[in-house]
Amino acid sequence: MHEMSLTQGIIDLCLEHAGTRRVNSVEVEIGLLSSAVPEAIEFCFEACSKGTLLEGAMLAIIRPPGKGHCQECLQETPLNELYGACQRCGSNRITITGGEELRVRAIEVED
Repeated sequence: MHEMSLTQGIIDLCLEHAGTRRVNSVEVEIGLLSSAVPEAIEFCFEACSKGTLLEGAMLAIIRPPGKGHCQECLQETPLNELYGACQRCGSNRITITGGEELRVRAIEVED
């Protein structure tokens, strides 16, 4: 389960930026096409944050949609899977332009 190590990385990053201040909330982007499972990240967040300045912090997960640029018809297309086809022309020659994100967007700390 790589979500445990991903979550620990999120915790470590938050602790590094929070210094000695308690973290109230964390906002994370997990793109639809990323290999991370948001429900597993939520579960691991509670376990990994115990005994740290993040214990009890709210975790908000934002799910950016998958999207790509078709190399055949030159149009943008939504993607629901990593190797999806263009919804306009059916081509599989797609360059992914969004949905693979896995990043911390915001950390709210106490003053």
